[in-house]
Amino acid sequence: MTDIFETLESEVRGYCRSWPAVFTRGEGSSLTAEDGRTYLDFFSGAGALNYGHNNPQLLQPLLEYLASGAVVHSLDMKTPAKRKFLETFQDVILRPRNLDYKVMFPGPTGTNTVEAALKLARKVTGRQHILSFTNAFHGMTLGSLSVTGNSMKRRGAGIPLTNSSKIPYDDYFSGETTDFLWLERVLEDSGSGVDKPAAIIVETVQGEGGLNAARAGWLRGLSELCRKHEILLIVDDVQAGCGRTGTFFSFEEAGITPDIVCLSKSISGFGLPMALTLFRPELDVWDAGEHNGTFRGHNPAFVTATAALETYWRTGEFQQQVKARITQLHEGLERIAASVEGASVRGRGMLAGVKFADDQTAGRIAAEAYENGLLVETSGPESEVVKLMPALTISAADLDRGLDILIEATRVVTAVPELAGAH
Repeated sequence: MTDIFETLESEVRGYCRSWPAVFTRGEGSSLTAEDGRTYLDFFSGAGALNYGHNNPQLLQPLLEYLASGAVVHSLDMKTPAKRKFLETFQDVILRPRNLDYKVMFPGPTGTNTVEAALKLARKVTGRQHILSFTNAFHGMTLGSLSVTGNSMKRRGAGIPLTNSSKIPYDDYFSGETTDFLWLERVLEDSGSGVDKPAAIIVETVQGEGGLNAARAGWLRGLSELCRKHEILLIVDDVQAGCGRTGTFFSFEEAGITPDIVCLSKSISGFGLPMALTLFRPELDVWDAGEHNGTFRGHNPAFVTATAALETYWRTGEFQQQVKARITQLHEGLERIAASVEGASVRGRGMLAGVKFADDQTAGRIAAEAYENGLLVETSGPESEVVKLMPALTISAADLDRGLDILIEATRVVTAVPELAGAH
């Protein structure tokens, strides 16, 4: 029975409209519905399940912790679980990358870490304005919405969203305008009327905005511009981080060091609520309790986060496995794009998909894929991109099986001949 979802739950519900099954079990890259049908999951909790559903390497320490009577809720008080996470995060993630960041627990979600980053940037610099990018998405609370580009989501605020401006993302003008030329000029011109911003916030891959992936050189140029003009650079790594692009942080490939980094989604490893805001030590100007939240000390999430770091990031072996899956995924996406006129591959790493010239095509392909046992969502301002986020731990066989379903769905929807390369 599903009547209660339609009669009692708010109209704001979204994903369940596209995927009406009642899901009862999750294991690895699969979800099982109440009617016994199994679906391959290339959605991964919107990127919160990088290590799959109910990963046993993370589930066992979680069960042991819960059964032990240890503290579950602790706000920002000290616990052994928090200590172990901080030690592991420092040893496994920060030190090997020569990152000297302070770690802040801002609250349980991605929008919490973005809000904290924006507040901190304004407090440090004494400036109010924030620059963000066309097609950006940073969260659903007011500060995060103010730096988000999607007009539908911005309308939901119900009030004007101020103290921010949008600037063109990489390739927004299809290479016709030199990157940052106008911004550099107005920042240097005292008569431009443009106030120096406190910070610029950027996603290296715009997950919700259409899988636009910034080039490494563009990111380096942005970093240099910020450093030259004493503007803080915030990287929102909520969706693209935790290995999704092939390295733990998505900005590693560009060789930049942001002033502030936002993490959430898969930092807990298990789908449990958790977020981090990382920043250079000299930016740690908070007064005690100046930013807080009831659920910023979620100890079960500390436990699973620690287990994920120890299991997958202590050595470089997992990163090499992910690299192989990335190659496999992009080869499949290239086959799809090559078969449909005007289609192109978007994104980077395991945050990738295909953009179609007809805005209706991606939604129809996603619906057809669901009917055949595959969960994929759409992305972009007009939902014109089929977006894939398989678990980083997915097997080569399951990835091939999911790509075959997607290839067949594309063939059915676009009426192209059978695609070459299906398994």
